Amino acid sequence: MVYIYEKRIGEKSYYYLRISSREGKRVIAKDIAYLGTNIGGIKKNLESIPKKYKEEIRKGYKNIHKFLESNRYLEKIKNKKIKYDKYFERNNQIEIEACKLHWEEEFNKLDKLTKKEYFDNFIIEFSYNTTSIEGNTISLKEARNLLAENITPKNKELREVYDLENSKTIFEYMKNENKEINHDFIIEIHSLLMKNIDNRLGYRTRDIKILGSRFDASPFQYVKIDMNLLLDWYNKNKKLHPLVLGTLFHHKFEKVHPFMDGNGRTGRMILNYILIKHKYPPLIIRRKRRSEYLKSLNKADKCSIKESDKDSYSDLIKFISEEMNDNYWNLFL
Repeated sequence: MVYIYEKRIGEKSYYYLRISSREGKRVIAKDIAYLGTNIGGIKKNLESIPKKYKEEIRKGYKNIHKFLESNRYLEKIKNKKIKYDKYFERNNQIEIEACKLHWEEEFNKLDKLTKKEYFDNFIIEFSYNTTSIEGNTISLKEARNLLAENITPKNKELREVYDLENSKTIFEYMKNENKEINHDFIIEIHSLLMKNIDNRLGYRTRDIKILGSRFDASPFQYVKIDMNLLLDWYNKNKKLHPLVLGTLFHHKFEKVHPFMDGNGRTGRMILNYILIKHKYPPLIIRRKRRSEYLKSLNKADKCSIKESDKDSYSDLIKFISEEMNDNYWNLFL
């Protein structure tokens, strides 16, 4: 594998083209070219690499391109000297704004068909991950066949198939909407996600116990009251950074757990709706990071619906920021 390696000495970066290979259980890495200290000059320096490495460079093009573009936009944001937001670690905030700037300057200027192709791929990845976090057993390959080719996976429950199809349908519907977040909107999103899966719609009228959780969901008699508190908090805090606003809303929503089923899927969908509504790219919370996700949600549980303590939310905001940054450059570049 060929990739660009960054070596930092003090405040200065030095870039190398590195090739790595596996020998038994060992990974052997070797620097094959020095590419300078300037991101902008790396492309030109790559042209002077010996011919014997040209094929490896071609194979590693995607990684190289991702590195160059993401770092180019990081430099753009650093030069803008944006105002520091107390909820973020500084590097996470810069990474999020770099994603947004690329989204505005590059992705949104693509032709409609190309944008649709990128978004279709994103929605498949999103639908697979958000449902598998909740226990859906359909694989990513099966999800791609189902959502892109309409090929139903064998030996899977219809509930799991509807779960994926509903997520895709709702995301496509939601990304073109500009509705206010209120009781009706939240119940609508949940009802559409639960279509053909669970007919217990609307706010719950029974208590539930969340397995593995350290908190108790709102008693059913207080669900509407607590959702009023959440919406009041949301309307008073719209000036928060959109990723912070969406992240805190997601956690507080999960803490209320207003529905009998589908709370996680609904919460992740509304998180993305808030991002898109504020002209930020959407994100995926990946199944492979499920334990970190739940741990960071649990840490925030000490906050009430009306509170926004930055220390309680630091791990969750860092986690969500990392998920946006990692997924953006893999799916929208």
